[in-house]
Amino acid sequence: MSQTRNLTFSLISLFAFGALPAFAQSAEEKAKDTVNDGSRKVKKSAHRAGEALCTGTKAECAKKKAENRGEEAKDAAKDKAEELKDKAD
Repeated sequence: MSQTRNLTFSLISLFAFGALPAFAQSAEEKAKDTVNDGSRKVKKSAHRAGEALCTGTKAECAKKKAENRGEEAKDAAKDKAEELKDKAD
């Protein structure tokens, strides 16, 4: 009975400690995702403020708005690719 209990405890310990790096990595990845989301929101707010204060011609303002949307889409795609890569690892 004692040997069975020791074996069971050993197996549980092995699996529990083996899973710790995966949990730590997952938390680290979640933190990175949160930071990426926050930085995209800040950049988006700055773009919207700049667009609202645009003093150029309509064409210049429209061009800047299109550039901003393109940059935001590129950043979102890059972050999503990183998230998918992290999930695959």
